[in-house]
Amino acid sequence: MSSNTIITNNNTKKIEHTQNNTKIIGFWVYIMSDLILFACLFSTYIVLSPGTAGGPTGKNIFNLQFVLYETFLLLFSSITYGFSMIAMYKEKISTVNLYLFLTFLLGFGFVMMEIYEFHELIRQDLGPDHSGFLSGFFGLVGTHGLHVIAGLIWIIIMMIHITLSGLTEVNQTRLHCLSLFWHILDIVWICVFTVVYLLGAI
Repeated sequence: MSSNTIITNNNTKKIEHTQNNTKIIGFWVYIMSDLILFACLFSTYIVLSPGTAGGPTGKNIFNLQFVLYETFLLLFSSITYGFSMIAMYKEKISTVNLYLFLTFLLGFGFVMMEIYEFHELIRQDLGPDHSGFLSGFFGLVGTHGLHVIAGLIWIIIMMIHITLSGLTEVNQTRLHCLSLFWHILDIVWICVFTVVYLLGAI
């Protein structure tokens, strides 16, 4: 291989590395904007939470044990995703996909529990139109749930990409972005659990 070819390859790798770093920085900007959205939803919930319209409060409808199990599912999914990132650095494709699949299962379980909770409330005529408190609750918790669903779809897409093209630099960058997204959702959920469920049940 000639020296010119080596220089060209090195320059190409540097350009790709710079582009990938730019994508991660751009994704951080998106994460910050998403956190602003959640901050607005938290503020809305706090303002609306006293408005029960004579209906039940969080103390009457929240099952902390149920929500705690739900929380453990999401927190454990962050651990399994962390293992997938470790496997990525070791370039073990099958292990990455295994832990991504486990992350998907835990996240899917979380979503199913949330849907069950919403279904039970609506079945009891306690939907988002019942009071300001429930409007804020469904708005905040539902938006987080939609983000988790988006993350689950992203996980499936990444498993397909990794299976077809391996752990390329582009796929590694996408896994890094998905890692940011997933872990931020965990942090937001801890805030939801504390502000909505824990304080609401007191």
